[in-house]
Amino acid sequence: MSKRGWPHVDDPVSVGRRLKEARQAAGMSQRELSFPGCTAVYICRIERGDRVPSLQVLRELARRVGISEEYLAMGSEALDETDPLVDADVALRLSQFELAEHLYTQALEGTTDRLQRARALGGLGEIDFHAGRLDDAVERLEEARALLAGSIAGYPGIVDSLARVYWLRDEYEVAIAVLEEALGLARSRGDEQAETRFAVLLANILIDSGSFPSARELLGKTLVKTGKVTDPIVQAQLYWSQSRLHSAENHPEVALRYARMALASIELTDHTAYAARAHHLLAYIELERGNAAEALELLERGYPLAVSSGGAEARGLFRLEKARALAELGRDEDALALAIEVADELAEAQPEQAGRAYAVAADVFVRTGEPARALELYERSVELVSERHPDFVREVYGKMAELLEADGRKDEALELLKRAVGLQSQVPQGQA
Repeated sequence: MSKRGWPHVDDPVSVGRRLKEARQAAGMSQRELSFPGCTAVYICRIERGDRVPSLQVLRELARRVGISEEYLAMGSEALDETDPLVDADVALRLSQFELAEHLYTQALEGTTDRLQRARALGGLGEIDFHAGRLDDAVERLEEARALLAGSIAGYPGIVDSLARVYWLRDEYEVAIAVLEEALGLARSRGDEQAETRFAVLLANILIDSGSFPSARELLGKTLVKTGKVTDPIVQAQLYWSQSRLHSAENHPEVALRYARMALASIELTDHTAYAARAHHLLAYIELERGNAAEALELLERGYPLAVSSGGAEARGLFRLEKARALAELGRDEDALALAIEVADELAEAQPEQAGRAYAVAADVFVRTGEPARALELYERSVELVSERHPDFVREVYGKMAELLEADGRKDEALELLKRAVGLQSQVPQGQA
């Protein structure tokens, strides 16, 4: 190809190679990198060296992957000279959290630039989130969000982590507000990839908060808007959310079908974090269907993925479901030890999950003939699980009432049953 006609780049093949390297370092797919006027197909052609982007497109591509337009165009700058946070971003995406934390901290201490500070704080907040340090994560991510202001939608990792932290802390209204703001900004920018990502995460939080009709409407609109999506991760996100919605609405067969579709899409990529989530969801559905052996197999296959993706949250959830599966299979000693270990470990960072783990342990004590110990753990369970989840709390109250009645404590049993009935009237809209 003659150089005439593309004086703003050194060589199309080199531009393509640099773009692909920077995109992969940023953890983005071609579809996630695309924007109006630059489709995923066009990006694929640029990376193959078949197309030369205009200067305007080149600038936007460079901004999105976090390198300078000079480096992308001419290769004249080293990555670390172009952007002091590139190495930190790469380390974070590769789950090299200790190195990433050192580099982000170093960058934060050495700059007064508003954008650089925001990105460094956002990276440190994401590391805190992965490590389960939720309070530290909120503080840093909120500061990054404030610094980025109206440009926050261009940094979906920060939005994603912040919403998930609030989600884990059972602060659904705050998580929803964060995502609705980012979703509106993404729409105004015409950034369909960020819009899809925020919409799917918002739908999941709506599901957990019991707002099933709102989640169903949002997912439906997102599916229509994305059309025949080809990015496997976007497909998996949508299928995963559909599966969670159908599972919450007690349609296990439909949920199972969507979960398998999600896993099939993820297996086309090397995205371990999404693969771990898909295995966890499939295991949960199999447990709900009474297939504990199948669930245990899925959990054992998926747990190494959760470990390699570096998410403390995912590791805790896997072990909780494994304790449930072991209990269903009659392996009481193993189930009890694991459930207590998980509950004690998660009590501070993830109290709701800790409460569910205590309930698993209490179920084991019921079967082994230790009702007093079971009652003690059921009480700890309902203290930790928010009454936003009335179905779970109501079920635990019912189990406690049975134990109390068997012990001759009928008045206490009746009081618990009254409280359970009272929860029925508090079911969030769409969950009844």
